[in-house]
Amino acid sequence: MRPSRLLLVCLALSVARLCGATDPSFLLTATARDLSNYFPGQLGNGYVSTFTSPRGTESNLAYIVGLMDYADGDVSRPAAIPAWSGIDYSTGRSPAGQFWLNQVDVDDKHFQDYRQTLDMYDGVLSTGYRYIDGDKTTALEVTTLVSQASPHLAATQISLTPDFDGEVTLSFPLITWAPHQPRFALAKLDGQQLMEAVQAHQLSLQPIPPATPDRAALWYPGDTRVLASDGDTHTLTLWLDGQAERGARMAEAVAIALPVGVQVRTVQLHKDTYRLALDLQVDVRKGHTYTFTKFAAFSREGWGGDAKADLALATSARADGFDHLRARHEDAWHALWQSDIVIDGDPKAQQIVHSDLYYLLSNATPDTAWPIGACGMTPGYTGHVFWDSDSWVFPALLLLHPERAKSLIMFRDASLSAAEQRAHERGWRGAMYPWEADPDNGTSQTPHSAAVLDDSEIHVDADIAIAQWQYYLATQDRTWLVRDGWPVIHAVADFWVSRATYVTEHRRYEIQHVTSVDEHYNDIPNDTFTNASARKALLIAVSAAKAVGATPDPRWREIADALYVPFDAKHGHYVDFDPTVPFDAQNQGGPLPLLSYPALDMPMDAGTRQRDYQYATQYLRHAPHSMNSMGFEPLSIAAATAGNTSDASAWFEGNVTADVIKPPFHVRTETATNNTGYFMTASGGFLQNILYGFTGLRIDAQGLSAVYPPMLPVGWKSLTLRHIRFRGQYYDIALQRDAQGKVNLIRHVP
Repeated sequence: MRPSRLLLVCLALSVARLCGATDPSFLLTATARDLSNYFPGQLGNGYVSTFTSPRGTESNLAYIVGLMDYADGDVSRPAAIPAWSGIDYSTGRSPAGQFWLNQVDVDDKHFQDYRQTLDMYDGVLSTGYRYIDGDKTTALEVTTLVSQASPHLAATQISLTPDFDGEVTLSFPLITWAPHQPRFALAKLDGQQLMEAVQAHQLSLQPIPPATPDRAALWYPGDTRVLASDGDTHTLTLWLDGQAERGARMAEAVAIALPVGVQVRTVQLHKDTYRLALDLQVDVRKGHTYTFTKFAAFSREGWGGDAKADLALATSARADGFDHLRARHEDAWHALWQSDIVIDGDPKAQQIVHSDLYYLLSNATPDTAWPIGACGMTPGYTGHVFWDSDSWVFPALLLLHPERAKSLIMFRDASLSAAEQRAHERGWRGAMYPWEADPDNGTSQTPHSAAVLDDSEIHVDADIAIAQWQYYLATQDRTWLVRDGWPVIHAVADFWVSRATYVTEHRRYEIQHVTSVDEHYNDIPNDTFTNASARKALLIAVSAAKAVGATPDPRWREIADALYVPFDAKHGHYVDFDPTVPFDAQNQGGPLPLLSYPALDMPMDAGTRQRDYQYATQYLRHAPHSMNSMGFEPLSIAAATAGNTSDASAWFEGNVTADVIKPPFHVRTETATNNTGYFMTASGGFLQNILYGFTGLRIDAQGLSAVYPPMLPVGWKSLTLRHIRFRGQYYDIALQRDAQGKVNLIRHVP
């Protein structure tokens, strides 16, 4: 890096630090009135994640990227690792007994002056309150982070200021979770059997407010078994080695830092089946502040070492100090926020943009082959990878954080052999990627009750090839294309060659017996989105072959040119699927809006595009707030491409105002009522709505092209895509209104 460039980066980080401290769009705060409606936020760096909790001191569920449980008869699921974030506190014995901070009710009797803030700019959770235990009051400040700069590390720091003299006890645990009961054989039970099993265990698939999802009975964490563990009362350390059920090994370690000059009476090592902890009895004086820090380190097979290595990391972090760890962590987050979406004129939308970006970045790794599950690093959708990763999340990251977008497509390259095996087992050529893929090995992990989707909702293959080509178009990295992208694109094209059927009567190719992207329609011919995506994937293979110097299979273009995409010639618009399929208007859905989704963006003239939009939305004129949060973005983008700026703005506003953003930390859920949170799919779609829908930009062979007129929602003064990266160059793109109200797109190269 040249000195001048380094100076600019340092200045940018310094300015950003100052701005981030005061910019309310990065701050999400909970007060006492939010505790009854508390939906936990998430702290993560793509490799390790945990959740927020009201006290800031609880031991919360935590996960390591791709660490999966493979119990017999079940689908794979994220294995919960021993909880590391917790610190418990007791003011001592009283006539009523001894009480612990993490066990008393969070109410006005025990907690006053409560405030918890998730600073998304810094990536830090800060919690403060006065804890009242009988006649003793302690002011507490708790800070938790999962390091963005040192991804194996995390820390919780607690500062306590008692209003009394005496002795207190602090406990620094690693909590091992018991295996979840009951476990259901999701890989074996059909839909009816599964419902019977749920009822037999007196469980429900209804959501429980405020934050338990409707399928919590099925989406529970997997098990991590502790193989060995111990602690040292002299060095104030803990460590353990473990293994996910029939899966990869993992490790954790903890090092405790004490306040300077503190008087520790006793240190005890507590070790049993579910809790490994260091318990400290400490003398405190009224009005003095005592700060304790718990440094944690993590690893898993293929990422780091064992408990011994983690222990060295944790003790090294302790030697450097919490301030050092935090400063590097915040600088790393600030560097990420150099690439941003900045809205002038809509503070609410701006804050949602930042929360969606925050959660995506908290679940994305740079330059790996680990993908992002539909619900990130949580048990939602059992941690599996869908087409969402390629079509919804990947494009949202591509311009802002291409190194993290790359990990998603590299996952498809790493799992190509598993997809080829699936195709071979079914008698098809090429590769057949699964509907629900395991994030660590790419195998199919679709529950048996959804097996029909795994076999016939096959547009996922085309979605994957399109994403691979988009990455090449955005980077022009031919070395990557030859080594990684081309094998995937080639295999997908071969799959479509074997999957398409030539119908002599109509002199065309068709794709029959599929499940539509609108899953109400199963075993139908010629789903429009599937056929349009397959055609694009075949044409991509032709272009990719030329780019790598290979000879394209002539059948790729032959089939692409003759592949039927259902069209109503009388009314001049495409239809959702083959005309022989009865259309149920009550579903209020259909795949047509997805034809305008940025990476696919099916070519058609302006008149057809407008008629398509009108036809597709004739039953959706009033957006219901109960709409799936995936539904708004395609409609808004389709409206923008059709030139209907008022509808584009209205659909976008529907997602801002609909009850899918849960307080207090803006966790996005799949629907307003199902509580399926941390929904990366819709977060990616929301950002695409801005990145491509409002700007009219598309990634194509010519570059980042202005294909459609730009637009701004009513009330927005301007929109800036800041510090995007495209074909090796950084620049800003701004949408601004001129004196006549026309929206202009301006590119600026710093």
